[in-house]
Amino acid sequence: MLIVLSPAKRLDFTETDPTLPATAPRFVEDIASLSRTAKRQTKADLRKLMGISEDLAKLNQQRFKAFDPADTEAGVQAVMAFAGDVYQGLDARSLDAKSLDWAQSHLRILSGLYGLLRPLDRIQPYRLEMGVRLKTRRGNSLYDFWDDRISKQLNLDAEGQATPVLVNLASQEYFGAVDAKALKIPVVTPNFRENKDGESRIISFFAKKARGTMARFAIDERIENPEDLKAFDRDGYRFDKSLSTETDWIFTRSGNS
Repeated sequence: MLIVLSPAKRLDFTETDPTLPATAPRFVEDIASLSRTAKRQTKADLRKLMGISEDLAKLNQQRFKAFDPADTEAGVQAVMAFAGDVYQGLDARSLDAKSLDWAQSHLRILSGLYGLLRPLDRIQPYRLEMGVRLKTRRGNSLYDFWDDRISKQLNLDAEGQATPVLVNLASQEYFGAVDAKALKIPVVTPNFRENKDGESRIISFFAKKARGTMARFAIDERIENPEDLKAFDRDGYRFDKSLSTETDWIFTRSGNS
């Protein structure tokens, strides 16, 4: 079983344990090519592409100019570097060495700049959402740039897994970078809903955090078969068979637990 998560806009590049292992990102040539394109963007370009403020555009221009794809010793392990709602649920900094080793084999993070990251891959500070329409020699968007590369790597990463199934805990924006035609393994997508005042609906903040919490549940329990994820019961969520399909699994809870 493989689990895929989205990255986060918020970053935490505080120093990690120096004894913690680190690996180099894959897609070396692609990352170098994309970073060269990003470095050519002006502040005005970045503001328009990302819909961000002048200050954020300046910060990200500085980040791209400082980015060195050849420096595999720079940065922080990906699972430690992201600090958004999903990663609040994952709480990676509390994982022990054995848990991180398990995650390295079973958890993947989609990325606009890096393509597909393993938890211990070192990354440098950046912001480049997958939905950004950045023109490259491969097309008009990052979806064009990554094409079938991410799917092919997921196929390879699934080889040797006890149950070669992809559990999609990423957002629609990021999972759109996974080419369905090139993907050779089945996909299941958990969704998290809040039951309140007689209605069942998705609330973004809670759903994001729940994705990270489910990934942490899988790590803690060393889950190899995605069917065992249906036992997920953290933060008050329960699997709802009546609302679920074979590939879309619905987890609900009452109120905002």
